[in-house]
Amino acid sequence: MHILTHWIDNAPTAGTSGHSSDVFHPATGTVQAQVPLASAAEVNAAVASAKAAFPDWSAQPPLRRARVLFRFREIFERRLDEVATLINREHGKVFSDAKGEATRGLEVVEFATGIPQLLKGEFTEQVGTGVDSWSMRQPLGVVAGITPFNFPAMVPMWMFPVAIACGNTFILKPSERDPSAAILIAEMLKEAGLPDGVFNVIHGDKLAVDTLLQHPDIAAVSFVGSTPIAEYVYTQGTKAGKRIQALGGAKNHMVVMPDADLDQAADALVGAAYGSAGERCMAISIAVTVGAETADNLISRLTSRIANLKLGSGAPGTSPEADLGPVVTQAHLDKVTSYVAIGLEEGAELVVDGRNPRLTTENGQLTTENGFYLGACLFDHVKPDMRIYKEEIFGPVLGIVRASNFETALQLINDHEFGNGTSLFTRDGDTARDFTRRVQAGMVGINVPIPVPMAFHSFGGWKRSLFGDHAVHGPEGVRFYTRIKTVTSRWPTGIRTGVDTKMPTLG
Repeated sequence: MHILTHWIDNAPTAGTSGHSSDVFHPATGTVQAQVPLASAAEVNAAVASAKAAFPDWSAQPPLRRARVLFRFREIFERRLDEVATLINREHGKVFSDAKGEATRGLEVVEFATGIPQLLKGEFTEQVGTGVDSWSMRQPLGVVAGITPFNFPAMVPMWMFPVAIACGNTFILKPSERDPSAAILIAEMLKEAGLPDGVFNVIHGDKLAVDTLLQHPDIAAVSFVGSTPIAEYVYTQGTKAGKRIQALGGAKNHMVVMPDADLDQAADALVGAAYGSAGERCMAISIAVTVGAETADNLISRLTSRIANLKLGSGAPGTSPEADLGPVVTQAHLDKVTSYVAIGLEEGAELVVDGRNPRLTTENGQLTTENGFYLGACLFDHVKPDMRIYKEEIFGPVLGIVRASNFETALQLINDHEFGNGTSLFTRDGDTARDFTRRVQAGMVGINVPIPVPMAFHSFGGWKRSLFGDHAVHGPEGVRFYTRIKTVTSRWPTGIRTGVDTKMPTLG
C-alpha cells in the first residue's frame, strides 16, 4: 500500500496524526494509496515554514520570482503525461481530458511569469509643489489554497503561481480524494529552484481546513468547492480577519434558440454535460430549449450522440480511448444515481438512462462490475421546482427545460440561486447582445458551451457561486494576493511653511 506524505519546508514529510484516508482507483474500485490527515500541529508546522520563508521570498525582485516560474513551466510541460496519468488514476477522468486540465493550469503559470509588468504601480509627478505620489502592490504574507477533487492540478494552479509570483508564500490543502498531483507539483517547484518553505502541501479534512481558517499567521485563503462549504470558508475566514475568495457551486444553463445550428449545439452539449463525467463546476447541466420544435429536434440529436459515447478507464494507451471515465468515489456515484431516481420521482422523463452502464473495450462490450461508472443520463420535461433542476448534481446528468420564448429562458437563469456560467446558442447578434447584457452570471458564452476564461482574464461567478470580492487568476488574482500602498513624497527645498493644523492641500 502506497503511503503519501505532506510536503513541508521543501521536503516530503510523513504524517504523524495517526489518521488517514483511502485513495481509490476509480476505474477498478480498489484502494491504491492512503493519504495522511493532518493534525493541527502539522498544519502549524507548515505555516511556520511558510512564515519563515516569507521575508526573503517577498524581498526577491519580481523578475527573479518569475524566473523560478519559467523553470517550473518547462519542467511541468516535460512531465505533463506523468501529471495526467496521476489524475486519471486518482480522479478517473480520461487521459486526454486530464492532459487538457494540466495544460489549462499551465496557462496560469505563463500568465504569472509576467509579474514584473503586473505589479507595476501608478506614478503622478507634482501632485503639489515639489510633491510626487505613487502606488505599489505588495504581498500579503502566508496565504492558503483549499482545492476540490475535480481538478487536482488545474485549480491549485489557478492559485499558487499568482500568489508566489506576487511574493507570498503558499500552503495548499488539496482534496484527500486525489492528492498525488499536489505532491508532484511540489517536487517540480523544488527542482525549479523555489526556496524552502515557499510552497507547502498539507493533506487533511475539516480539522486542517478549520486550522488554516483560524490561524493568525494566514493572511488570505482561496477556496473552490461546493456552495455550502464556500459559504462556511468565507464566513469563518472573514470572521477571523482574513481576505477570502471562495468559489462555490453552479447550475449552468445553455439556452438553445430556434435559429441555432442544432448539430453544433448538440455536439457542444454532449461535451459540456458529459465530459469529465460531469464533474466540472462549469459543466452544462441544464439545456433550455426555446420552442417545442427546438426541443424535439435537439433531443433526437443528443440521443444519437450519447449512444456513441464510449465508457471506460481512459488510461493512457487504452484503445479505443473512452469519452467518459468513472466518477471519483463510490459515495459520489451513489449521490449522483440518487438524483436520477429523484428526477423520476419528480416526474421528469428519463430519455437516456446511464445506470448499469457497459464498458467499451477492445473486445467489445462488457458489463461493469467494478469501478465507479455511470453512463450519460438525459432528462426531458424538467421543471424549475424539481430538485434535479435546483441542485448541483455534479455528474453526467443533463436536464432539458422547455421554454416558450427567449424572455422565459432568460428569466430561468436569472432566478436561479447560482450564477457561475451560462451560454447561448443562436445565429442572431441582437439576441446574443441582449443576453450578454442582461443575464446574471459571471461567465457567458455565445456559441461557446463552457466559457472558461483564459488565464489573463479572471474566473468567477455571481450570486451564490462566489463569496468574496475577487475572482481567481488574471488581474483579479493579482489584486487578491496583494495590497496597495500609496506613497506621497516631498524632499526638502529649504523653504519652511511653519505649523499648519488644517487638512493639508498639496495643489
